[in-house]
Amino acid sequence: MARSATYVAGVDSSTQATKVLVVDPTDGSVVREARRPHPDGTEVDPRAWWDALAGALGEVGTDDVAAIGVAGQQHGMVLLDESGQPVRDALLWNDTRSAPDARDLIDELGGAAAWAEAVGTVPVASITATKLRWTSRAEPENADRARTVMLPHDWLTWRLAGAPAEPTTDRGDASGTGYWSTVTGEYRPDLLEMAFGRGLSVPRVAGPGEVVGRTPDGLAISAGTGDNAGAALAIGPAPGEVVISIGTSGAVFTGHDRPSTDATGLVAGFADARGGYLPLLATLNAARVLGAGASLLGVDPDGFDALALDASPGADGLTLLPYLDGERTPNRPDAQGRYVGLTTANATRENLARATVEGMLCGLADAVEALVDQGVPARRALLIGGGSRSRAVADLAPDVLGLPVEVLSPQEYVALGAARQAAWALHGEEPGWTVARETTRDVTDSSISDQVRSRYADVRDGRAR
Repeated sequence: MARSATYVAGVDSSTQATKVLVVDPTDGSVVREARRPHPDGTEVDPRAWWDALAGALGEVGTDDVAAIGVAGQQHGMVLLDESGQPVRDALLWNDTRSAPDARDLIDELGGAAAWAEAVGTVPVASITATKLRWTSRAEPENADRARTVMLPHDWLTWRLAGAPAEPTTDRGDASGTGYWSTVTGEYRPDLLEMAFGRGLSVPRVAGPGEVVGRTPDGLAISAGTGDNAGAALAIGPAPGEVVISIGTSGAVFTGHDRPSTDATGLVAGFADARGGYLPLLATLNAARVLGAGASLLGVDPDGFDALALDASPGADGLTLLPYLDGERTPNRPDAQGRYVGLTTANATRENLARATVEGMLCGLADAVEALVDQGVPARRALLIGGGSRSRAVADLAPDVLGLPVEVLSPQEYVALGAARQAAWALHGEEPGWTVARETTRDVTDSSISDQVRSRYADVRDGRAR
């Protein structure tokens, strides 16, 4: 029976925490919110996510909530046995142990171009298929027990509905597995079997506005999606607007009208949560680079911004390669960060801070350029995420990116997108909410992008001395 309740709930189950928003479906305003932390690490017992979700829902209350949607971290591998229990801790997107397996899978299908044409994405260590290969190779006993593979949001949506609910996913999250194709809109069981050595049960791919089940107390459950697709659903970028998310990691994405098949592997040809496409690039190093710079200099974030803004463009020749934790774009899982060009003349705290901000932004600018190379227009950048609150990032971004920049208002965009989808499922049509655009910055000197990015490219490609 449908509930005569007022609000909808959106969940963001990220690497670090579960966030829940209770939202008014008429205008998208947030009524209540709660947060529960997740354990650290690149592998986590998925039951910890369920405990966090239950705690957050208990805090916000659901008596006046009619529908709920879950968006979750992409690519995570949740393997279940025949009784539906986890076989092992879930391997998360940022676990890089399967990098050699990714290379093997690329070779076995005949190269990167073959993968791009088959599913839209070339395997890297983050992709679920590579984690399946690693499990079959490194943990054969766990592999033998596995009967079903799900993604984090799939598993939480399934748990919300309770037994004997049918497992479901959506095209946005399924497109990050390596065995669902944005080109055909279908699973590729042959690629799953190639990765794992045999078949596994997978969730049904539900439609964008579908009700996939109900909680035991009657809330309608939407299909859910992956985190970046959730953020895109909340923001709704217009053609030519590219979203740059500066969180712990970075993401650059936008909606597009056709699937991407980038044989270089830089652009992941994902689907979105609306029925379209979401070409995306992810970096492992974004806001954490700023935090590391502030720690090195012994200052708080405001002090770090002030130092960076006191230096000249290009930091007097000092450049940071920001691959502090390896990198996904480009695919260099074993890379390390380094400052290049340090001399007695430029060895100042201001230049170190400036080089740190510019290096992080150059990594994101590379991602924007790769989108453009795939035929995706980029005329404006929309900044979101914790790193976008940095005054230095907001001020320097237009000149480094070579694009006008709008900083969007602080929001839990992934959870807001999940709430938007819940409202869509509840009422049968997508809401017309819009999000506030807080700050606008225009390019002040187009030569800065060429100067800073040219030096950065020399460092990135090993040409700098």
